[in-house]
Amino acid sequence: MDKKYEIPKVSKACVLTGPNQFEIRDDVEVKLPGKQEVLCKIRAVAICGSDPEIIRGDLAGTWPPAYPFVAGHEWAGEVVAVGEDVHDFQVGDRVAGEAHKGCGYCDNCKKGRYTLCLNYGDTTTGHEHYGFIVNGAYGQYQKYSIKSIAHMPDNVTFAEAAMCDTTGVALHGLELSGVTAGGTVAVVGPGPIGLCAMHLAKVMGAAKVIMIGRGTRLAVAQKLGADACVDFTKEDPVQAVRALTNGLGVDEAFECSGAKGTFNECVRMVRKGGRVALLGVATNDVVEELPFKYITHNEIAIFGSRANPNVSQKVLNLMAIGQLKVKDLITHQFTLDHFADALDTFVNRKGNAVKVVILPNGEE
Repeated sequence: MDKKYEIPKVSKACVLTGPNQFEIRDDVEVKLPGKQEVLCKIRAVAICGSDPEIIRGDLAGTWPPAYPFVAGHEWAGEVVAVGEDVHDFQVGDRVAGEAHKGCGYCDNCKKGRYTLCLNYGDTTTGHEHYGFIVNGAYGQYQKYSIKSIAHMPDNVTFAEAAMCDTTGVALHGLELSGVTAGGTVAVVGPGPIGLCAMHLAKVMGAAKVIMIGRGTRLAVAQKLGADACVDFTKEDPVQAVRALTNGLGVDEAFECSGAKGTFNECVRMVRKGGRVALLGVATNDVVEELPFKYITHNEIAIFGSRANPNVSQKVLNLMAIGQLKVKDLITHQFTLDHFADALDTFVNRKGNAVKVVILPNGEE
């Protein structure tokens, strides 16, 4: 283990102590990295839409499995110590993380589908889900498997790299369905994932992107490059999309909100032979009625999409060359001591918040 960096025994973190209860502690143990692990100094961590659920305790017993717990999974930082059998990372490396580490040997992991690990939740197999099952990044230091980090390009900031997870979720969904070069795409939900999907669809060759949403976030989508915007509070989104495509429908529709009714709308707004990818995470009570015969007769393909496997380096490279611009999505930044304010800003969209980033170790 490199001795150039003095590792503190304890550090500061936001610790969940129970449902909807958390406190900023400065006595959280800094655990040294084990085999094929690195210890990282967390420089930026973005609040994800799933974090408020975890913090409220909506999924307590599963996410998190027990208290006390440190959440947070959209992060970037620097390596400050390396464990045994680490060859491609060294102290001082700037890295971006992702939440999932599969067991590595189940059938899905061997196929590269480690976000669908068949040993999910069983840490004795080597599976880890950072910020959900095991401690995450809402603190100054955390250790990670080398399988869950990627090297950052030099010209990407820590705050931008903390968007690696969000942009990766969008890219994975777009890769599953594909994007028709020169075609038209609809994106439902102008939140962080939807806005990233909008950018990436253009990068991947779409000629036209239609954004469906409402309010300030729809205005943000228009400002950031949507070719057409549909306000679902003012017009029927399916009819509007059909009108914008001369009645044909779009080649691909990306559901990025998880709201009730949008899955059905996506199915009805794609053209014959079109594709629908579900990137938004719905709550358990959202159950859709779908036009069964319509889907069959029109050969509409539907793709479920989970998290961001095998895409981190891709989105970081796209950030580095300027094709994926995430800086405009980061509307607010807070120190760890002001986590409560940051959470309130994100949840209640104060100041037209889109993406809120925490800086556990101060400014870059």
